[in-house]
Amino acid sequence: HFTSLYPLLLAHYTLAERVLDALEFERMIAVSELTKRFGAFTAVDRISFSVEMGQVVGFIGPNGAGKTTTMRMLTGFIPSTEGRASIAGHDVFEEPMQVRRRIGYLPETPPLYPELTIGNYLRFIAQIREVPRSMQVSRVGDVMERVGLHGWENRILGSLSKGYRQRVGLAQAIIHDPKVLILDEPTSGLDPRQVVGIREFIQ
Repeated sequence: HFTSLYPLLLAHYTLAERVLDALEFERMIAVSELTKRFGAFTAVDRISFSVEMGQVVGFIGPNGAGKTTTMRMLTGFIPSTEGRASIAGHDVFEEPMQVRRRIGYLPETPPLYPELTIGNYLRFIAQIREVPRSMQVSRVGDVMERVGLHGWENRILGSLSKGYRQRVGLAQAIIHDPKVLILDEPTSGLDPRQVVGIREFIQ
């Protein structure tokens, strides 16, 4: 599991957002006493940590240790039971829209639509992620170049190998220039050459 941090600002940030970001410029992720319970089962038990700008951090632990649950809380997919978490100075649970603008997330299984082409899918994600219309085509081309998909715009997602699906997943996670990138098992099931490529991208 890797967290890669990008100190980039979206062009449409307001002045107030810029001030808030400046105040938390170094600390990109801050977690305090974060806890998640499912009934009587405690999946995440009062964890605290912080991640500074520019750091690459990995979660290590056996299956069921709460790694994915923690990432799902940080990305706002599930609420916490207790504790606090912030991304670039914005509370994950009180300011979810601000957090989503600043975060890119690749879940263990990339959220792909198998009937779409890579290009159409990424343009759709660019719209959802509020990339300005005038920049969408160039942005899609840029992220495809970065993840090694140049010239693959017309490939159908359903025909891709797991390694190339992961690349598309990475592309959708960075399409909006996020400040924080959270990847869940980005190299799972990949061959050694593909693993090297993904790790080089993260670094």
